[in-house]
Amino acid sequence: MIIDIGGFLFCAALITFSGTQLSKYGNRLAELTGLSAAWIGLILMATVTSLPELVTGLSSVIVVGAPNLAAGNILGSCAFNLLILSVLDVMVKRPITSLVKTSHLVAGSFSIMLLAVAGVAIIIAPQMPNLLWVSPFTPLLVLLYVAAVRGIFIQEQANSTGEAIVGTAPRNGGELKKALSIYSIHALIVIAAALFLPYFGENIALQTGLSDSFFGTLFLAITTSLPELVISLSALRIGALDMAMGNLLGSNVFNIFILAISDLFYSTGSLYAAISSTHLLSILASILMTAIVALGLTIRPQKKVWRLSLDTLAILIIYILMMFTLE
Repeated sequence: MIIDIGGFLFCAALITFSGTQLSKYGNRLAELTGLSAAWIGLILMATVTSLPELVTGLSSVIVVGAPNLAAGNILGSCAFNLLILSVLDVMVKRPITSLVKTSHLVAGSFSIMLLAVAGVAIIIAPQMPNLLWVSPFTPLLVLLYVAAVRGIFIQEQANSTGEAIVGTAPRNGGELKKALSIYSIHALIVIAAALFLPYFGENIALQTGLSDSFFGTLFLAITTSLPELVISLSALRIGALDMAMGNLLGSNVFNIFILAISDLFYSTGSLYAAISSTHLLSILASILMTAIVALGLTIRPQKKVWRLSLDTLAILIIYILMMFTLE
């Protein structure tokens, strides 16, 4: 038990440190290669900070054979990413949804659609025939993800004012090579740590009597979402709230894409049919919290209650209720 807890904490520490470095050098690579600001937030940052969820999800279904750990990690991370907005809101004077662009509504809308399709998949997948071993909902989620990437990018282009779509950062060959090398090293560290994380998590869940669904939704999800938390706090310190919001909502879009990828590698059958219906609670909570964010972006609240605006306070309450309701 002590070895499993120690191993879990060690892997968590590695993911936190290297995940943060991945985000740092991923952003630097974007600058050196001249990628647009839209792609930095949507593709590069969101994908990089979701790398722990991707590797942990795949290792859960491939190595450990624990689909509920994979689903709990992925869907729990969606809820925790939204909870991070409440953390950020405490640290700014005005409500955070009044300080960022309303264009984030596009990412939020796609996130709700992806979560809803995933929820429907869990409900009716046991009664539907598979395409070989893959659920027919998986190609639908992949198509929705591609549409989300395209839609958000078009929206960013349309709303960019005075910002070039193609960056003009200097191409320093030596610096680019160094950044790429460091990025690759930390990517390997995250992959290695995330591969062992489900193993320790499964053992802890068995020895403590916790279900895979609960352990994945709480401990695994929080651990693999630590890079999002650290990057969001870093973005707050430099006043880049739009990057933080885009990273969190973009990560949630990518997380549901990870669920589809996990189904591709779960050769036993449909992943959605194998996981517990308990995960529907995480999906419902994430949909409600995302809808509240969208409402805040529309209404643009100007007042706070106990250092939180009403929308982020509601997000906090929903997350707490979700955790107490999970088995």
